Amino acid sequence: MDFNVKKFASGAGLFFTRAVQFTEEKLGQAEKTELDAHFENLLSRADCTKLWTEKIYRQTEALLQPNPSARIEEFLYEKLDRKAPSRVTNGELLGQYMTDAAKEFGPGTPYGGTLIEVGECERRLGAAEREFLQTSAISFLTPLRNFLEGDWRTISKERRLLENLRLDLDACKTRLKKAKVAEAKAACDGEMAPDFQETRPRNYVLSASASAAEHELRVAQTEFDRQAEVTRLLLEGISSTHVNHLRCLHEFVEAQAAYYKQCHFHMQELQKELGRLPDAFALNSTNSAASACSASEGPVETDTLKIEEVQAPATGSRKAKVLYDYDAADSSELSLLADELITVYTVPGMDCDWLMGERGNQRGKVPVTYLELLS
Repeated sequence: MDFNVKKFASGAGLFFTRAVQFTEEKLGQAEKTELDAHFENLLSRADCTKLWTEKIYRQTEALLQPNPSARIEEFLYEKLDRKAPSRVTNGELLGQYMTDAAKEFGPGTPYGGTLIEVGECERRLGAAEREFLQTSAISFLTPLRNFLEGDWRTISKERRLLENLRLDLDACKTRLKKAKVAEAKAACDGEMAPDFQETRPRNYVLSASASAAEHELRVAQTEFDRQAEVTRLLLEGISSTHVNHLRCLHEFVEAQAAYYKQCHFHMQELQKELGRLPDAFALNSTNSAASACSASEGPVETDTLKIEEVQAPATGSRKAKVLYDYDAADSSELSLLADELITVYTVPGMDCDWLMGERGNQRGKVPVTYLELLS
């Protein structure tokens, strides 16, 4: 118990001495040991590295997981040293909803079939996103977090210790200066310099003997120099940190590029699949229009229409934009290319699902469902 009290008293006295030295420095009443310019540059570089690493880390977290609640949940699981449960991505969830909806509407319907195709694509996009998030967390976020929670904490601890030893060193310099002034004054007065080492704590003695003060100063200077060297080595390691973070940044860019490449590929495949679906739309539209036409106009002539006998009307022709490619089934039809413009007009006796189309000297029947009539 006695040892603990003495230890506590010694620590309190040391803390008080440092507080006095720090206050006097702020008030300009005490000298402060300045670090060399190179050391100051290392400190400034380390602070800058910590600041921007933390900002990049936080914003990357927000990019990969925009939901703050989910980030807090993952943080808590990490602190509890437990594995976070697998989380379904938004793309996977959307794909599942689309697939379920297609089952309700009927996968054989145009809408249901399209929902299935888009839903599968969304699920593949979600899986690609999940892989990207995992890769980015391992290759980029983890090294940044290790620096902030590991290396930087060590640097901060050693810097605080260096600052405390610097305060002790300057306090010793102040005590030595006061001791020499007191000794000189006593010598002038013909008196011996008083020694209060045995009656007062060492940290509070203002007029200690010059020899004792010099010994304390040498010890404090040695400890300060040793700690300054340790801190310098840690600060110089920031260069290695930059090299490591640069490598991690390249890996993050590669993961991001691979992710967007996969997304682009999946969307292109989806567009190709959707490009084949208009045939079903055309069939449904043709059947509906044929039924309406039969009901309103009665029996349709079944005689084969001779294209060479059809003459373009003087009025009533219109421009039309081709929506999809179309291959002519026989010589009476006109093959079409998507996005081209043709001239169309109606011909008496022709099925109402067809129009007569012209492109230069070429002429033939074209399906209405493949056209967008322009005004």
